[in-house]
Amino acid sequence: MPNYTLHINGKRRSVTADADTPLLWVLRDELNLLGTKFGCGIAQCGACTVHIDGVAIKSCQMQVSYLDDVIITTIEGLSVDGKHPVQQAWKELDVPQCGYCQAGQIMTAAAFLKEHRNPSEEEIRIAMNGNICRCAAYNRIEKAVKVAAEKMS
Repeated sequence: MPNYTLHINGKRRSVTADADTPLLWVLRDELNLLGTKFGCGIAQCGACTVHIDGVAIKSCQMQVSYLDDVIITTIEGLSVDGKHPVQQAWKELDVPQCGYCQAGQIMTAAAFLKEHRNPSEEEIRIAMNGNICRCAAYNRIEKAVKVAAEKMS
């Protein structure tokens, strides 16, 4: 099996994996970064969302062999102290119910707000559309994204 050096959460990490191993499993099984969740395995639910070069990407379909020279950020690396505006908004509005999808939701929201500082409700709804919440906390999620946008302005 080949070795790969990945730049994850500000650190270079060496991993050994088959070329077609999804990033999700490298994060969870090789690097013990358990915040990124397995949901569906077909890039439809968003539970496995991470940032690659600042863009929200579903890690269950991203092969490790394609990740040379990119910067990967997981929920653990979004903010060391939980002070990212999106994380703060999530806490303020008590968004999670079961919490399983929330890391992916937060990562999607953070990437979106980096590019859209004053989004409309419709823009938020569209941006968050690729993330499924089985508890149906969508109204709180959308409100939290709006609150986070205000904090980032």
